[in-house]
Amino acid sequence: MARLVLLGLLRMKPMHGYEMQQILLQSRMDLWTNMLPGSVYYALNKMEEEGLVRTVAEERTGARMRKIFGITEQGEEAYRDELRKALTVPPHSVKSDFSVGVAFLRDLPKEEALELLQQNVESVRNMLASWRVGQAAKGEAVSEAVRLTFQNGIERLELDLKYLEKLIEITEKTS
Repeated sequence: MARLVLLGLLRMKPMHGYEMQQILLQSRMDLWTNMLPGSVYYALNKMEEEGLVRTVAEERTGARMRKIFGITEQGEEAYRDELRKALTVPPHSVKSDFSVGVAFLRDLPKEEALELLQQNVESVRNMLASWRVGQAAKGEAVSEAVRLTFQNGIERLELDLKYLEKLIEITEKTS
């Protein structure tokens, strides 16, 4: 995922790692890519070793030198390969650690299970709020496909919330 994201950003323009980190955070892309902003530099250095990106300039910021990276031809090819792969996987996997946990939910004390499920509800509510903020911030400035992606993510989170609430209701009924 990191390759696709970072190469995609570098296709827009050459930039330094901090700028990419800020884009990830401001766009909330870090939430749905599971890409930690701190992993940007590691990934950039690895891709530079592989010839996918190169240093196009260096700028001084205080006592530090900052590398500005650009994408190479090999990086362009790798980007298209990663993009092709990404577009062939199902949008949402049915494989889930959570589903496995639900299968064994009865093995926890009822109070603990309810507490964990409620924590999950709060987490999903926070994610949903974040997605709605992101959708509002992007507004019409994004493509129709990206707007559809926001809509899909929000609807999925709303379904997850209903699922969790129903699971809590069922768990409360059990002895």
